[in-house]
Amino acid sequence: MFQFAKEGYPFIIFFIAITIISAIIRFNYVTVVALILTLFMFYFFRDPERITPYDINAFISPADGKIIVIAESNEDEMLKETRKKISIFMSPLNVHVNRVPSDGTVRNVKHVPGKFLSAFKDDAAKYNEHITMEYETAHGSIVIKQIAGYVARRAVCRVKPGDNLRQGERYGIIKFSSRLDIFLPLDAEIKVNLNDKVKAGETVLAEIRAQSTEPRQ
Repeated sequence: MFQFAKEGYPFIIFFIAITIISAIIRFNYVTVVALILTLFMFYFFRDPERITPYDINAFISPADGKIIVIAESNEDEMLKETRKKISIFMSPLNVHVNRVPSDGTVRNVKHVPGKFLSAFKDDAAKYNEHITMEYETAHGSIVIKQIAGYVARRAVCRVKPGDNLRQGERYGIIKFSSRLDIFLPLDAEIKVNLNDKVKAGETVLAEIRAQSTEPRQ
């Protein structure tokens, strides 16, 4: 069944109401604009089911979008050490629901207020409003950062410290165009390239082959 992110219902209901009211009082121009915005809200907040290729040694993409950064970078908020960083840019046309890349436990969630620079800019990861999550996996802690962009003004993290999640499980959403950074262990083998298009819960970003794959219980 087709479904929508719960964070989208206030927007959808608001624009449906504007469409109906403007149609009743025959504000035709407003009706057309409101109807277009209503349809866009339905489209933007769609939350399709995904089939996750479960693998304890793989890190699945936490976001839909385009790979804009692959580099070794210092994660200076929580782990405070060098990690492999992958940045994913989400346009307004992408699904914006975020999913965890592996089985694990939420260790820490931190909201950081900030600016709203274009999500493509290097400084966006440092200065923009964002939510940083430390997430403990079978291969140690990783960090996932939801970053608000120029259009996106709010990220939502639905989980809290102590929550145990399964690979591909939904954990949050960023409203409108935005960016997500993930910091992985240095021994992770990256499986994507710059400019690749990825899907949350489906695309394998990286693998660690130090352990054998275990079947899902």
